[in-house]
Amino acid sequence: MKQKHAKNKISRRNNDYRAWFFVGPYAAVFTAFILVPVILAAVLSFMNYNAIEWPEWVGFLNYITLLTSDEIFMQYVLPNTVLYAVIVGVGGYLLSFVLAWALCNLSKLPRTICALILYAPSMTTGVAMTVLWKVIFSGDQTGLLNSWLMELGIITDPIIWLINKTYLLPIVIIIGLWSSMGIGFLSMIAGILNTDETLYEAASIDGVHTRFQEMIYITIPQMKPQMLFAAVMAIVGAFQNGLVSTMLTGNPSPEYAAQLIVNHIEDYGFLRYEMGYAAAVSVALLLIVQLFSKMANRLLTDKDETTVKGGKRYGIQRQKN
Repeated sequence: MKQKHAKNKISRRNNDYRAWFFVGPYAAVFTAFILVPVILAAVLSFMNYNAIEWPEWVGFLNYITLLTSDEIFMQYVLPNTVLYAVIVGVGGYLLSFVLAWALCNLSKLPRTICALILYAPSMTTGVAMTVLWKVIFSGDQTGLLNSWLMELGIITDPIIWLINKTYLLPIVIIIGLWSSMGIGFLSMIAGILNTDETLYEAASIDGVHTRFQEMIYITIPQMKPQMLFAAVMAIVGAFQNGLVSTMLTGNPSPEYAAQLIVNHIEDYGFLRYEMGYAAAVSVALLLIVQLFSKMANRLLTDKDETTVKGGKRYGIQRQKN
């Protein structure tokens, strides 16, 4: 018995070593490039630092300034970011699901081609994206949109789209929606395709006949994990997207019409070199993303899973046993 116990200990120890061998590289990269920068940003947010002089501890002054004195943040940046996140995040999420569901009703070859076409914009870099959209929204007669509108007689003079504050944020939102079919879109396709076909057959016997009924009663409940993953990716992507407006109009944008939180961080951190204040804004952005992610988690997590987390199901099983 002692020899058997010793052998089990050795095999368990070997399994631990193997596990650390596989987890170790990812843990090291995660710690070096995500965990440590987040901790340093949180510490730096309580300091006054200009990248030249030694940091000076100021406590919560940066956060107080952000909430009470930064008129640009409260008047332009925060409303623009919330509007952008609601339309691009929620709208892009719903659009991803509808398009994924529609593509899954096609045969394999056209589904693959259409999925690649829809996914391709999310893989393009900001520079390539900007070159394409600058041609469309160019402010002279050579711009594609101005040329089409003038040919149709809708306008007589070209509109300078990328300077006019009325059109700038809608343009950035349109580009965000165009490039929102990313990893979450592919995960939804995978979730729909992996739904058990026998469920549809059983549902048809119970009176579910239309595609819409199948989507509501079978498809969506069966792909909750994929939908949660796509929701988190959509939220993070919507809040961290600031490259488009910078490439189109520079930073800051004209009259702060398309200024997002990421642009605000870049403005204070890399243009004004107020690193401490930029770190405070980045921590605020992290908290906002965390809040919206928790909301998505609550909306898309089953009640059964919630009871498991609370320990209730364990008590029920224990009583049964």
